[in-house]
Amino acid sequence: MKDTLDSIPASQSSSEQEGFANRKLIRPSLNRSDRSNHGHNHQNSERRERSAAPAGKKTAPVEQTNAENFYYQKQMQTKTSMVVLLRDGEVVQGIIEWYDKNCIKLNRSGAPNLMIYKPAIKYMFKEGENGKR
Repeated sequence: MKDTLDSIPASQSSSEQEGFANRKLIRPSLNRSDRSNHGHNHQNSERRERSAAPAGKKTAPVEQTNAENFYYQKQMQTKTSMVVLLRDGEVVQGIIEWYDKNCIKLNRSGAPNLMIYKPAIKYMFKEGENGKR
């Protein structure tokens, strides 16, 4: 019994501990296409894996549908007379000449043209629509 106790080392030498601390974890890629690269492109494959959405979760809806842009484009091409109701209650009427992210330009006949900031618009509709005007 004394022989079995002597065969168990009491502590590891310092060189063995250093060797253990310098070991690095290597995770092989499971994709077959990455095996042909012989490990040269691990960073790109990890990016692709992280960006893919899990199968069980729904993806978030797109932030911009371009519906507003499509609507403005259509009204500009057909030169539709629009009625714009502003947040302060003022009603202006004209044809949309151009638009950007923050404002629209309204051409009016017999009155000065206006550049209207989109946040100031309550709503707009085509003239003659909804039984109005």
